[in-house]
Amino acid sequence: MPTTGLFDWLAQGRGQSAACSEPGQWRAPLLLPGRGGAAAAGMAAGPGSEGAGTAGPALEVSWVQGFSNKNLAFVSNQTVCYPCGNYILFLDIKTKKTRAVQCQTGQVGAFAANANSQVVAFSDRKLNPLIHIYTFPELRKLTELKGDAQLDYTLLAFSFKGPYLASYSSIPEFVLSVWNWQENLLLCSESQPGLTGTSLSFNPMNWQQLCFVAESSVTIWRIERSKDEHHLTRHPVELPDDHGAMSPHENLFFPASRNDDPYYGPDLPVSAIAGLEGDEAETFVPRNCIKTSVHPTAHCWTATSEIYMGCKEGYVLAIDAEKYTVSVLQQKAPPEFMQKIADVVSYARREVQKKKGGKPSSLQKPVLFAMAFCNEGLYAAGNEGILIFYDIKDLQYEIKICADISQPISSLMFSPDYTSLLLVTEQGTVYSYKPAHSGEAVKLLDTSSSCFLAADFLTPGNNYCVSVTISGEVQVWSLEDGSFLSKLNLGIEATSMACCPSSNSVAVGTQIGQICFLDVTKAEAPRVVHRTFLSKLPVLSLHYDQSGQFLIARATEGHIFFLDARPSTLFQVLGYIVLADEVLHLSVISDLKDDLVEVMVLLNVAEVQQARLEIFHLSSAMITDNDKYVNEQGMFNASDLKKEQYDLDCPLSSAVRLKDNIVYGYCTCAPFICKYHLSEENKLEDPSVFSSEKKIPSKQFGSGLLCLSPNSQWLAAAAKDGVLFIYNTSTLDILAQKHCHSYQGGGIRSMVFSLDGNFILVNGENDCALVCLKWREIKETEVEEAALYWQSLRDILNKSTSDENSVLKSMAEWKFDPECTSKSLPVTEEDGNVTNTDDMTWIGQKIQKVMREETQRFANQKEELQMGIKKLRETIQKMMHENDQVPDIEKLEHWEFNLDLEEQKQVQAEAEEDVARARRELEMKILSYCYLQDLIKYECWDDMCVKGRAVKCFHMDCEVRNYPLKERSKEELETLKEVLRLKQTETADLQAQKKNLDSETALSEEGEKATGEVTDDGASLCLNGSLSSQYGGDTSILYHQCDLHTKEQKLNQTILLKNVIYKVKTTFNEEFDIVVQQKEQEIARVKERNLKIQEILEQLELPVEVWEPVLTDDEMPERALTVQDSEIKAEKYMTQEEKEQAELLAKLEMERRLAAMDDERLRALNDMMGGVLEIRREDILKMDIPPPDFISRPEDLWTEEEKKVFEEYEKKVNELNEDKEEYRQFLRNEWNKLEASIKETTQNFDEIVCKLSEKKLKSQMVIYQEELKIVNLIYALLLDEELDTREAGLHKFLMKKKKEKVKGARQILTAKYGVEAYTGTYKDALHKEKSLEHGFMKQFAHIPGDLFEELLQLYKHRPETPRTETLLDTANPYVKGSPEDYQDALSLLMKAMDELDSPEHMPSGLDQSVWEHFCLARRNKMESEELVKWKALALAEMQACQRRRVDENDKMKSELESTFQELIWLKEEKMKLQQNPTVQFLLKQGQVELGSTQIPEYSDAILIDRRVVEELNCTLAAQGEKKITAMVEFKDFSKGIIQLEWEHKKMKMQIQDLKEKARDIVILPISKDCQLFLTVQNYDAHITQHLAGMEQSLGVMDKLHKKNVKKHQKKVRELKECIRLKEQANYELSLQLKEMLVSVSERMHIFEAADTRDISEKNTRQRYQEIVKQKHLRNLIREQEKQLAILQSEIESCNPRTLHII
Repeated sequence: MPTTGLFDWLAQGRGQSAACSEPGQWRAPLLLPGRGGAAAAGMAAGPGSEGAGTAGPALEVSWVQGFSNKNLAFVSNQTVCYPCGNYILFLDIKTKKTRAVQCQTGQVGAFAANANSQVVAFSDRKLNPLIHIYTFPELRKLTELKGDAQLDYTLLAFSFKGPYLASYSSIPEFVLSVWNWQENLLLCSESQPGLTGTSLSFNPMNWQQLCFVAESSVTIWRIERSKDEHHLTRHPVELPDDHGAMSPHENLFFPASRNDDPYYGPDLPVSAIAGLEGDEAETFVPRNCIKTSVHPTAHCWTATSEIYMGCKEGYVLAIDAEKYTVSVLQQKAPPEFMQKIADVVSYARREVQKKKGGKPSSLQKPVLFAMAFCNEGLYAAGNEGILIFYDIKDLQYEIKICADISQPISSLMFSPDYTSLLLVTEQGTVYSYKPAHSGEAVKLLDTSSSCFLAADFLTPGNNYCVSVTISGEVQVWSLEDGSFLSKLNLGIEATSMACCPSSNSVAVGTQIGQICFLDVTKAEAPRVVHRTFLSKLPVLSLHYDQSGQFLIARATEGHIFFLDARPSTLFQVLGYIVLADEVLHLSVISDLKDDLVEVMVLLNVAEVQQARLEIFHLSSAMITDNDKYVNEQGMFNASDLKKEQYDLDCPLSSAVRLKDNIVYGYCTCAPFICKYHLSEENKLEDPSVFSSEKKIPSKQFGSGLLCLSPNSQWLAAAAKDGVLFIYNTSTLDILAQKHCHSYQGGGIRSMVFSLDGNFILVNGENDCALVCLKWREIKETEVEEAALYWQSLRDILNKSTSDENSVLKSMAEWKFDPECTSKSLPVTEEDGNVTNTDDMTWIGQKIQKVMREETQRFANQKEELQMGIKKLRETIQKMMHENDQVPDIEKLEHWEFNLDLEEQKQVQAEAEEDVARARRELEMKILSYCYLQDLIKYECWDDMCVKGRAVKCFHMDCEVRNYPLKERSKEELETLKEVLRLKQTETADLQAQKKNLDSETALSEEGEKATGEVTDDGASLCLNGSLSSQYGGDTSILYHQCDLHTKEQKLNQTILLKNVIYKVKTTFNEEFDIVVQQKEQEIARVKERNLKIQEILEQLELPVEVWEPVLTDDEMPERALTVQDSEIKAEKYMTQEEKEQAELLAKLEMERRLAAMDDERLRALNDMMGGVLEIRREDILKMDIPPPDFISRPEDLWTEEEKKVFEEYEKKVNELNEDKEEYRQFLRNEWNKLEASIKETTQNFDEIVCKLSEKKLKSQMVIYQEELKIVNLIYALLLDEELDTREAGLHKFLMKKKKEKVKGARQILTAKYGVEAYTGTYKDALHKEKSLEHGFMKQFAHIPGDLFEELLQLYKHRPETPRTETLLDTANPYVKGSPEDYQDALSLLMKAMDELDSPEHMPSGLDQSVWEHFCLARRNKMESEELVKWKALALAEMQACQRRRVDENDKMKSELESTFQELIWLKEEKMKLQQNPTVQFLLKQGQVELGSTQIPEYSDAILIDRRVVEELNCTLAAQGEKKITAMVEFKDFSKGIIQLEWEHKKMKMQIQDLKEKARDIVILPISKDCQLFLTVQNYDAHITQHLAGMEQSLGVMDKLHKKNVKKHQKKVRELKECIRLKEQANYELSLQLKEMLVSVSERMHIFEAADTRDISEKNTRQRYQEIVKQKHLRNLIREQEKQLAILQSEIESCNPRTLHII
């Protein structure tokens, strides 16, 4: 039923005055010649037609084409439907005719169709969306379903039979709803928060089962019915993991098993450990327990109510919808020969896919994205583009390849009669496959899923139109009915398109700057005939003038190209212009009389919120004489184009121009359409800005687009809302409007009028819809004007069109193969080679041509320049060669020979910039390191009240560290104070309670116990669990370990234990500080003794290194925080002022030292007495007795007195040497004493450090003991908190289950009441049915007996079981013989009764009236029986629903009971935890022996008195001592025996040794020397005589040697005399050489004086000196930079070392 849209209503309200001012001017819908009837028959506007019922002009949809998604569905055996933008398209498979239903509120949302009921459902995408139900083939709206969805519906699904529809809404509700669409009734709904669905389907065999599929989950929903009430129950399906393995479901909230540990406490769920309560605790899953399941992609139901499902991981699953279990199907292994054939086929497929450039795929484990089930088995397909048949038996399947279309398949669907299978691809192509014939898939619908980019009418504009998609696919459509004629895929991304008015050519602009020209003279076979590569800039839009002479191409960056639009000129590029601003829109106007074309360009001026128009004038002379108007680079001269510029007062997004200088623009800042008249009267105060003459408010939003009709009488406006408005250009009244696209689809991308004005093509931005509109009602005058203009234009272009079309047909088809012959002209390079310019842009060719011409023109100058450059290069190379020969100090750098000073400065500037950037980065890095240093220093040093340091031994590798301590905060001290006060209060209270005890026995027992605790220190320490009381910790303030029951006591005990640890550390630190002071004192003493040792060594003049101990960095950590001057190895950089000041200070210091040394008294004392007034003992080593003067003479010349003096001198020298030796011995003794003292004191200190190390180890043990207590207490607190969390979670779970139980009880009560009420109705029907039989007996009792018996048999006879109208032999696997409801069953029964009621079954002899009365009674009886049957079924269903509610209630009771039991167990565990605390015992070594590292079980252990163990140990020790004594005695006796044996053996060996010595004496050999020694009596005199002979021989040899020496000395004197003579001769020759050099220099001087190049050489020498000076300065700078870099590196190296030390 037609309705009027919102925008139509607004348009009628605004245009009512215009419509009513001319009554009687409207006429019936225009039927164009040869179109009206066919268009009406082929296309039904449906209820979406806007403007129906209005009196003004109106638009209607002629046809719609497009394919926005792959959601197709059969609505009948021969018709499929699918959404496209704002429309639902119905395609007849046989006739290929299309019909459409429009969604009035915008884009179509979710979509579903039912072929059995022949209905279509879709949702709109407005706020609070509706679900619309339409019938087919009437295309009439049945009803609208309104739910609680706020934003959108994502899924719709019809039941196979019955009036049921399921819907699923998106965010924020995520509600699954089930409707009865016939009664417009919502049956039931359930929410699934946050779950986004991907598919939804009913069980064809049972509408009460729904399969809901999400991204990684599957849910079976069951619709339970109890009379008129419906409930949805959720049954999730556990999917296998991504490896195809099924793992059992684990309930983490209620674990199946519990392992309680007596030490670690009860085993609680992970939700309690995580501290979660409520719903979060029930659904919480730890990250390590999360298992990745398979991801469903497609599913279908079987005839046995199973679900086959495909997954992304390649598995095929079988889901039992009754048991909710999953099985993974496995492929059955084929025979060996079949496997070989499959491998060969698979290899061949992979090779073909590789050649096509695709990714090789395997059929062993395909990913299925579409499924369809039939009686034979399962058909499935995926991205491989192969239709596969699965023959499934049990849990194994065999596959069979049915068809290969080499395109990814997105969906499969059978026709209602199951004779054909549709295959829908990702690209939008639809194929039909007939399983019965097993043939190839036939292409049914060849559209593109890519969005339409543009559309235009093919000349003459009343037969065909052409469209292009973004992917570069060009389609040709018939205007009559929108039928698809042909298509051509360019294989490149398109950006624009336009049809030529003067020929049947189409220009398509591309993203890479090309324009492809198509020949469409044959609409069924378009072809590419030419390609022009303008530039590398994308072609944004293409525009033809109305005469078809010029083609204007708009590119990015302000480029506009002008081309000859005629094929006869091979679409010659005329030239181009470049505009300064961004081009937003372009409009072309043709003046056919003056043969002029005006181009108006809308520019975006970024600086101001205004628009700028620039108008260019083109003439036909620019085509004929193109070189006159363009320069060498192909750019038009601005003066020849007669450029005009206008600035407008408003920013515009689109603008069009009429012939009378009227401009319409769509404003961007506000929804207005502005009208401008480009004349001098309409200027503002600024003479360059034009104001709008009129502003018309627009009802659209978003950026707008304007389009002018060819006769300039209609103005079309479109925007992002998708509504098309048609205005009258003279009055700007709204003539018509059409909501043909939507805001959700991005609005309208482009629109165009046909030349005759009867059609409008509109394509959307992103909705993939192309809509053809036509006038339904329009003024006759406007029609005549449009037809007249069209006819006049055809008359003008008729001849040129036929000529150009003939040329176009004769052009060869363009081949995209780069190996083919190029149609571009070759370019010849300088060297004569020919370069192919097929891949070169037109601008590049122009630039190359200009460069080639310039090269030819300036060839001579170029050669001269090259020669000059070559000479200059040789000169520079010579200079560089000479520079390499000079010394290093005079060498120039290579960059100094650079002649390009500007480039040199630029390089230097870049280098300085790089240095500055590197310096900034380095400074920032240093700053970050400094910040990190300060942070670490604060955390690890400044914030410590006790700094961490170490003390080391002098001679041992032993090191002891103290405990670094932070100062306790004020809050910690206050908390400790409060805990101590509370503990004192509790102790006082306990003592008061003890005093009030009446029993003296109890008092005495307590006293004995206290006495025992005081006297028995070992037992106290054992019970305390640590030795902290012996190392400074006060354990008297602690709670007893057995008294820690409450949470507050455990927290307080933790605080007190931390205080004990702090005290232990503080006590040790005090002892550590004492040891550190001792080491410092020892080092001071050692230094004092080393000074004495150094003095001794200096006196003894011994180069011995003295050992001097120092404190290391670990012992003085503060040293690491400061950098000493000695650590800096680099030379300090000083400024000139600092250098002068340092020199001055050094000079003053030198003067002070000289003044201090210039003391007359000291000089006199040093000269007379050696600097001392008396002789000291230590000066004895410096004393020396001067020898007498005559000691230099020979002794033979001494006198007697001199000999006496010499004897006295020797005596004094001997005495002095004895004194020196005695003093040296004294110094050595003193040195040894000092070294022994140092060694003794340092060794004693080492022993102290060792003892401190032992104490540190024990104190660390004590700290660990206390920390173990703290850990146990914290674990107990944590366990207590976990128990509380678990208890709170169980309480919340209990409350939720109680509410569910109350709700379930109400449902049970309601079901019970319903069953009771319906039971009465059933009994009444049953009673009525029995009464009808009794009534029959009474009613026909008067009939004779034989007839009565025959009638009684006929009365009891029943027809065969009624079947549905659907044939049972159909291929549909989901056919059911039984009817769906009572009315269907009754109608089938009555049809079956018609045959039994025929007269031929009437008994003979029976009256006709009686027979009719009998038939009526029998019908009543059968109606009653059928009613009883259906009531029984309904009662059984209600009773089953009641039983399910009761079972659920019983299950809930058991859950509640188990929850109560766990709560009781939790309370017991909590009580046990409070009454049975963990106690730490301190055991001595040797009392406990463990066989392994595991802690033994102490659940059965008891505590006994240690004296029992000690007595037993004493007995064992006594027995052990006795055993040891006996063993010692036995050992000693054994030693005596062994010793005697050893002595006996020793004596035997001595006897043998003596015998061997005697034998050696007997056989000893004697030499001549031995014989001489034995025979000569005076052996010494003999030796003396022999020595005297040898001395005489030695004297003779000495005399001979002296004689030879004298001979050699004489020869040396002769050689020296010869040398002297040679030197005299050389001297004379040197004098002669000197005179010759003087004469040569005089001649050289004369030559130089006569030479005129001395001035230039002088300048060169000065220049050379300056260069040397500059080089010296640069070297200084370079050295200073190196020094600075060294300093910076030293700073960097110091900082990390400082951080490491900290």
